[in-house]
Parts: sequence; C-alpha cells; structure tokens
Amino acid sequence: MVAEAGGAVMGGTAPEDPWRPIPPEEGGSAPLYLALAGRVAAAVERGVLRPGEALPPERVLATRTGLSRTTVRKAVEELASRGLVASRHGSGTFVAARINQPLARLSSFSEDMAARGAEPGQTWVEQVIRLPSAEEVVALALPAGRRVASFVRIRRADGEPLAVERAVVPADCIPDPALVTGSLYAVLEARGHAPARALQLLRAAAATAADARLLGIAPGSPVMCTVRHGYREDGSAVEFTRSTYRGDRYDFVAEMRRIPSPP
Repeated sequence: MVAEAGGAVMGGTAPEDPWRPIPPEEGGSAPLYLALAGRVAAAVERGVLRPGEALPPERVLATRTGLSRTTVRKAVEELASRGLVASRHGSGTFVAARINQPLARLSSFSEDMAARGAEPGQTWVEQVIRLPSAEEVVALALPAGRRVASFVRIRRADGEPLAVERAVVPADCIPDPALVTGSLYAVLEARGHAPARALQLLRAAAATAADARLLGIAPGSPVMCTVRHGYREDGSAVEFTRSTYRGDRYDFVAEMRRIPSPP
C-alpha cells in the first residue's frame, strides 16, 4: 500500500485518516461538526496533518466524511477559532503553523519571518512624526521638545495577521517615517542607529476590542503582550516597542542554563 499525504492510504482508509466517513454515533450527543473538528485537531496534534498542509475543498470534505457542506463549514470555522487552521484568500484553508521566537536573539519581526521561510508583511495603521507621550519620553530618555517617529502596523506572515506592533524611535534617527517599508531594524542599521541589545517584558493578557479587530480574533482572546526597550552600542535608548501577539499562533522560547552553586 502507498500512503497519501494527510494519512490516507491508497487502496483503503487508514484508521488515522481524518477524512474518513463519520457515523452519526461518533459525535454522541455533541453536534457532528464538533466530531469532525475534534478528529482534525487530533490529527494535527499527532502530526498526521502538518503545518502548511492544505485541507481538501469543502465539497470534497463533505463527500469523504458523509457530512453536509454546512456541517463541514462549521467544523472548519471551529478549527479556525481554535487557531488550528487559517484561510488564505483565493488559495484555500491550511493547517496553521505556530511561530516560535527565541528570546536570546535580538531581531525584527521581518527577520524572524524570513528566517522561517514565511513572507513578512504589514498593514500600516500609522507612520507619523509626533510629540511623545509621557511614557515614551521616559522610555527613550528624550530631552524636552524632542519628537518621535511612530510606527503602528499589523504584522503578517504569508498574509495572516499575527501581531499589532506599536514602535517609536527618536525622530532624529528616522526623520522620515516613510523610509520604513519593511524592517524597522534594517532602516535603523542603515542610518547608524542599530540596536545592539534590548530588554523585553512579556505578559499574558486578553485582547482588547481594538487589537482583536486588527488581528481578526474575538475580544478577550488570549494574547501575549511585549514591551521592548532597545539600546545602541553606547547605551543610549533608540527603540520603544509595544506589541500584541496572537496567543494561538505565537510562542516565545527561552533557553535557560543552571548555574552551579558555589562549593
């Protein structure tokens, strides 16, 4: 027998095939769309369905599972609400891939996505020179009257919204916000203001209504909020960035080493 992608086996239906027919009793008292969603979620967890793998079209799913297209559609919507699949306009629905960001490396979102083979992108919300808030004055140690370049955007990977990023830098570092079309760090580096180190605070939170709208998730959904203070080689502050990451799509990974106690 020859295995097909997704766990099916030519010449028969393997037990792990998530698209095998669903008998009415499989869902018990629960709706059948939840039975299908649960089966697909289990297949993703076991690696039968891999990140980036396309789901069959709705019509094909209905035929293979023996369910109505309405039931299949509700199952896919349930999976999307759990962050397990994502739809790409004009391309179909795919198993979602979680993003792991190592905390030991100082890099931009664009650099992180490019390193993973994903296409970084953004939808701009704000690119302006403005007066700083009191919090930004303290974070960047700005003298009185200094302005900041402010960048607010939805950060995307392969078109999917993953984070809302609100970054400010001293205006003399980037006097024209339009210079930033992709990586903020690339522009800072080109102008001689690259961050050499950063301090980053992480905390779990619930998505505000404003961030939820920008990220396409429900208000109150789990998110990870970060606050980053970036510093140049001479120790002067150059970046103050507050970001909100989707909790269902993004992981932060830290490597820790145990330091032996002195004898």
